[in-house]
Amino acid sequence: MDPVVVASSFSLLFFAEMGDKSQFIAMTLACRFRAPPVILGVLAAFLVLNVLAVGLGQALFTWVPQRLVLLLAGGLFLVFSYRSWMDAESADDGAPAERAVARGALLTSFVMIFLAELGDKTQLAMIGLSAGTSSPWSVLVGGTLALWLVSLIGILLGGGLLRRVSPRWMHRTAALLFLVFGLLAVARVVFGDGTYAV
Repeated sequence: MDPVVVASSFSLLFFAEMGDKSQFIAMTLACRFRAPPVILGVLAAFLVLNVLAVGLGQALFTWVPQRLVLLLAGGLFLVFSYRSWMDAESADDGAPAERAVARGALLTSFVMIFLAELGDKTQLAMIGLSAGTSSPWSVLVGGTLALWLVSLIGILLGGGLLRRVSPRWMHRTAALLFLVFGLLAVARVVFGDGTYAV
């Protein structure tokens, strides 16, 4: 396990997800249901999503030329940087999440987070990070811990923290991190040997 990859994956995904829709969904679920089953459902959903993302990323790492993977990952990160910056412009401090309507806190939590995050920028970022490194377990651990922590903050601390830390600030931090990772990936293609470690 590479601690640098764990730390960089954690920091990127933590700031990308803080104040995002899945955190508000988790907060709303915790208001409607008891916290323990909500926590289990949310954590399980993120684990499944991240295993799928890292698996796909490693398939790309194995079968697709590294320079192409780096170029695609760098392009994705630059797009996410732009989107995160634009999200900061329209971020509503304290926007309410949708209410859960299904029965069963654990199943509801799992399904809502799974559907909300499937194909979202954080899952695509996990694919890009995994595709660009030979240390997929490090990406999985760092990314999953980040998404779990963001969810737990939303569930346990709720709106109080988000009233103190502006979602606009979190989106801008995520935009800068995506920009850095995108430029690093493209620089490896242009100036480096095509190998990539986050």
